[in-house]
Amino acid sequence: MGFLLTFAFFFFFFSLFLREMLISVALGQVLSLLICGIGLTSKYLSEDFHANTPVFQSFLNYILLFLVYTTTLAVRQGEENLLAILRRRWWKYMILGLIDLEANYLVVKAYQYTTLTSIQLLDCFVIPVVILLSWFFLLIRYKAVHFIGIVVCILGMGCMVGADVLVGRHQGAGENKLVGDLLVLGGATLYGISNVWEEYIIRTLSRVEFLGMIGLFGAFFSGIQLAIMEHKELLKVPWDWQIGLLYVGFSACMFGLYSFMPVVIKKTSATSVNLSLLTADLYSLFCGLFLFHYKFSGLYLLSFFTILIGLVLYSSTSTYIAQDPRVYKQFRNPSGPVVDLPTTAQVEPSVTYTSLGQETEEEPHVRVA
Repeated sequence: MGFLLTFAFFFFFFSLFLREMLISVALGQVLSLLICGIGLTSKYLSEDFHANTPVFQSFLNYILLFLVYTTTLAVRQGEENLLAILRRRWWKYMILGLIDLEANYLVVKAYQYTTLTSIQLLDCFVIPVVILLSWFFLLIRYKAVHFIGIVVCILGMGCMVGADVLVGRHQGAGENKLVGDLLVLGGATLYGISNVWEEYIIRTLSRVEFLGMIGLFGAFFSGIQLAIMEHKELLKVPWDWQIGLLYVGFSACMFGLYSFMPVVIKKTSATSVNLSLLTADLYSLFCGLFLFHYKFSGLYLLSFFTILIGLVLYSSTSTYIAQDPRVYKQFRNPSGPVVDLPTTAQVEPSVTYTSLGQETEEEPHVRVA
């Protein structure tokens, strides 16, 4: 009887853990599907209608974020009000807004100079950037299984690129490959900074504050960049209802991505999210098999399942954060007077962040990776 109870106990918790892990992986795939929608609408706009307007497309997204989240902050009271936030942290969000805008712009611009293969490979540079920034600034600690999962995901991405080469998939112009490669690396670095900063804000402040301030400063700076760089391109767009629908579809997918990504990052982490997004190109490819008559290779399926295996490995074990709570003091909304912690005693970690969420422990203790 005792054996059966023990077995039932372990089976229950294993089932609960497996369920949470699968939910974590599935949430990341929702983000990949949204990026797939962004890629498909952008492809139709640029190739079928010759509408090369990446800044205008970003501008539409930032306007939506402004209308929904910035106005929400504007009607709040107290310390979470828009003006109160701007008084304390306006310059930080201004920098973050510029980083987010230019990350999108650099990667889209790279398609004019380098090949699709180079972009797919070099865009993976965002993963080591996120890992390093998470290690040094968020103080997240990884275990061996996390690095194994990351390597497996990148191997799956390499398998997809190899399949592209074998089937002769369109690789792009590649007119000035070095410039294009540098643009991708620059965009990937800015994406990494933006993602880690986003995780920092949503864990210490709120998702609405992050999205509201990104909407405010993103709309402001993209509007300026649009007026300077793309006003002539907008005049060349052959406006009709089809193009209008494509812009609406792009904006809806982008708004959904920005709104949902903080939820997934808080549930998992910035590293886990970026690993999940490696499957976005594969979803676009599978859609392209029907829409653009791409050639199929079994390596694409192998690549897809390899990345999923890497995601499961990464999500199977918790990471943790070992820190002094004062690390977040400067960016927190204080509800009362801030009390300095004593500097004589070392503060041990009291919060464990996992790939499945976070749990607060009653008694602090040290966990070794």
